[in-house]
Amino acid sequence: MISLNVNAPMPPLLSSKFLPSPPAPTIFHKPTLSPRTITALIIPPSSGQKLPEQKQLYQPFRPPPSPIPSKFRSLDTNSRLEILTNRLGLWFEYAPLIPSLIQEGFTPSTIEEITGISGIEQNLLVVASQVRQSLLNSKIDADKLSFFDSGGAELLYEIRILSAAQRAAAADFIAKSHSDAKQSRILARAMKDFPLRRADRGWAMFNAESPGDCLAFSYFKQAMEYEAALLEELRRQSLQKAMEFVESGSARALLAEEGKAEGNERAVKEEEVEVSLVRMQMGEVAESTEVIILPVCQAEEAAEVEEAPWNCGGVGGFGIVESEKEWKRWVVLPGWKPIAGLERGGVAVRFKNGRILPWKESKEEPILVVADRRRKEVVGNSSLYLVVGGEDGSSNAGLMVESGGKLKENGVTESLGMVVLVVRPPREDSKDIIIH
Repeated sequence: MISLNVNAPMPPLLSSKFLPSPPAPTIFHKPTLSPRTITALIIPPSSGQKLPEQKQLYQPFRPPPSPIPSKFRSLDTNSRLEILTNRLGLWFEYAPLIPSLIQEGFTPSTIEEITGISGIEQNLLVVASQVRQSLLNSKIDADKLSFFDSGGAELLYEIRILSAAQRAAAADFIAKSHSDAKQSRILARAMKDFPLRRADRGWAMFNAESPGDCLAFSYFKQAMEYEAALLEELRRQSLQKAMEFVESGSARALLAEEGKAEGNERAVKEEEVEVSLVRMQMGEVAESTEVIILPVCQAEEAAEVEEAPWNCGGVGGFGIVESEKEWKRWVVLPGWKPIAGLERGGVAVRFKNGRILPWKESKEEPILVVADRRRKEVVGNSSLYLVVGGEDGSSNAGLMVESGGKLKENGVTESLGMVVLVVRPPREDSKDIIIH
């Protein structure tokens, strides 16, 4: 019997007689894992052992909600946005709506897109409303606080750097002096800086609790700096501003002593103002690079001079004029030198007949008399002053223009304001521009 064994051919390399045969493969058996129960044991820390501090996740800032007026508390989000968009109500009433919207997740940029109130204005309104609330808590007089109801956010924002007691005093001073935002900023900085100037000359003469004294001291310090720089004219102007705001007697005496350095005769002469008579030219206002906007009063209504707005200066890049109250009549004049800078306290009085002027060359035509209400004291004999009733200063007649010398003869020591300019209306055949 023949049996055949058929073997599979090996690869040539493995079948070589020079190489050993490969080892047999080793088989590993995977052990079977039985399920086990894992128990976690929580061991409380000992009294001396500290727990590791847990890291707080980032959370966006959410300012605390401001007290919302009762009439706005029941409104939904859309209604609050509508109030801000249309500025419904007084500024301090709708200002607290801004923090409430931020609490709900709105961002300042989103509020700006919806309402048109920029982020800067939002911050101004919120901060000013908080300052006003602090004034309410300090029991400030209601009449003084009402001064800030219209357009007062810019004023209160400037005194945010002061303490609660200082804010009340500053707000009272601002309301009395009809200060604008710029003057309020200067006042706040002066009150903040005053306690730090104990070593400065004359500091003890001023009262730290008086806003007027703090402001006067800042101008007094400025005058000393001008004196060191040999800038006599600027020194004199700073001393004059200090005398305008000072309140305490000791500080006033110090400023008066400084003002006497040039002699009484020269001091009186500097108070006198040479009034210019100007004939306006056709299109002169349009061609002027600088203009002055003043409230206009009628000569027959003497009370209007005191009631007219005080602040008429332009603010911002566009020079937008903001007044603290409404007024019927305004006039735009070129920025002539006699009235340059008369943005506070200036007023224009319209007279129907120019012959009321105490000049020989007066003409029978309408005129505008521009007066500075900040300078009421009758000092210079040749200066002109705006008074009630003319020579006797009675209240039975309208407004008049008189010289300081004539008023002194009649015992009048205070006027409604010093006249700084007289304006005639434009005329085609006019050749005269300024006559002294």
